[in-house]
Parts: sequence; C-alpha cells; structure tokens
Amino acid sequence: MTRIYIAGHRGMVGGAILRKLEARRDAGEAIDLVTRTRAELELTDQGAVNAFFAEEKPDIVILAAAKVGGIHANNTYPAEFIWDNLMVQCNVINAAYRNGVRRMLQLGSSCIYPRAVSQPMREGALLTGQLESTNEPYAIAKIAGIKMCESYNRQYGVDYRSVMPTNLYGPGDNFHPENSHVLPALIRRFHEAAQDGHEEVTIWGSGKPMREFLHVEDMAEASLFVLNLDKATYEANTQPMLSHINVGSGVDVTILDVARMVAKITRFEGRITTDPTKPDGTMRKLMDVSRLRDMGWQARIGLEEGLRETYAWFLDHQNDFREK
Repeated sequence: MTRIYIAGHRGMVGGAILRKLEARRDAGEAIDLVTRTRAELELTDQGAVNAFFAEEKPDIVILAAAKVGGIHANNTYPAEFIWDNLMVQCNVINAAYRNGVRRMLQLGSSCIYPRAVSQPMREGALLTGQLESTNEPYAIAKIAGIKMCESYNRQYGVDYRSVMPTNLYGPGDNFHPENSHVLPALIRRFHEAAQDGHEEVTIWGSGKPMREFLHVEDMAEASLFVLNLDKATYEANTQPMLSHINVGSGVDVTILDVARMVAKITRFEGRITTDPTKPDGTMRKLMDVSRLRDMGWQARIGLEEGLRETYAWFLDHQNDFREK
C-alpha cells in the first residue's frame, strides 16, 4: 500500500489530482490517500507540519498547496504571496525529507520565467533575466521551491520533482471578482453582464497580451504522468539543477480573443472594450512543452471545449459565489 499525501487537495489542481487518484484506488490500485484541510493542518506552521509527517509517514507527497491570485491580488498582497508560499514549501519539503519521503511532486507556475524571455519559454530560461514586476514576490517563492527540491535531490539522494503549469482553469476555479485569475474573472463578469442586460464590458489592459491556457484535468493528468515516470527517464530528460518540467497546451491566444470567446459562451451580446490604463502584465507567455511531449504526454482538451465545461460548472455552483 502506497500512502500519498496531497497538500492542497481542496484547491483546483489538488482537487483534480485527488479525483484521479481516488478513481485509481477505486479501480483496485493499492493507494492510501492522506489529506488535511487548512483548519486541520496549517502548512505555514513548521511545528504542526513536522508533527503531521512524523505521525502519518506518507510514501509520496504531492505539493499542490499555494497562495495564488491574479494581477490585482499579487499587487495588493506581495508580502503575503512571498511569505506564505516560501513557508509552505520550506516546511513541507524539509519535513518530507526528515520523515523518509523519497518521492515528491511540487507544482509551480510559469511566472518563474523572466519578463523579456524568448517565446516559447524553455526550461533553460530560468534565472536568465528580470521577472515581471506584478508577480515577482510569488515568482521568487516558486523558484525557491524548485531549487530547494533540486538541492535536496543532490545532497540527500531523494527524488523531488517540479512541474511548472501555464495558466490553469476549469471546475473548482476561484471566481472572486478581485482575486481570481483572468479566465474565471472573465466568465463571471460576462455572465453577470449578460444576466443584467449590460451593453458593455470593459476588460483590463489593452487586450493584446497573449496567454496560454490549460484545463485543470489535463494538468492533473500531466502531474501524475511526471510523478510516475521511472527515474531513469526523468533524469535522461532533465538536469540536476534544471529539473523542472513545463506543462502547457502549446497554444496561445490574445486576451481580447479569449474575452470574445467567453462572451459567446455566456451569451453576452454587448460591446467589449479595453482599458489600457490598467496593467497588461507580460505581453506573451507561451510554454515550450517539448520536454514533456518528448517524454510522452500532451494536452487533449481544447480551449473552447474547456471553457464551455467550466461555464457549466460555474452555473451549477453560482450560488456559492453569489456573496463573494
């Protein structure tokens, strides 16, 4: 029996990974799943994390817990974004090692790459230039997590891996009007505009930045694919201090085109305008996913299909967001 601890199982990605592992367990795979809510285990509390690992002794850890948010949240709470994420990573990775965990998968973010990096972004671009200022604290924390895993691998001989997803969306996303990422924010705004009969929706920035999006179900599949790669294959496609793997769809689209797609799906028939006084962030963010593709995995859910599924989920759960 393999004991797998999923940190962040109530988050969008952690929840998708949990569902896939539950399905494997129910199909007869010898898996014992360990989870804790934040109320049950505060991951920024080193003493609590150490006690949890000493008691539960998981064999594998999937670190999907993180403080995340869009441009507004990153600009408003930079201290919280760097502190929370550094503490969670340091506590979980160190406690895992000290309690005999040999294998771990850590989830990061595409914002680790420099603002002016060549597109598409290759893994080797890490630490080659200045980061995007709007989310630099968060990015530095996620870079530290990668380097912590690599350092523990080198010094202690463990097998701690990192995957860097592009912009994620899907069921379970955060639809808060101020603290959400671009896609759920657009879905909620266009839905409400359509319901209220508004004639215009204004989106942040110029609408020109290009973004790549990956459905959370694809991300969960990719995460477990990387986690389960045999060590020889993983090491043959990575380097000791450049071991992270990009995960994306390999396709990008402008924010304005995404807004038009969301408007169509939500049946908003008014005008779409842009507000160039608001920050655009990085003008293009497309992942080079050749490393993962060469190892045998690629995304399967198209953007329009994924958006329709996400909107249907939002409609089924909109009462949960009505007061948020």
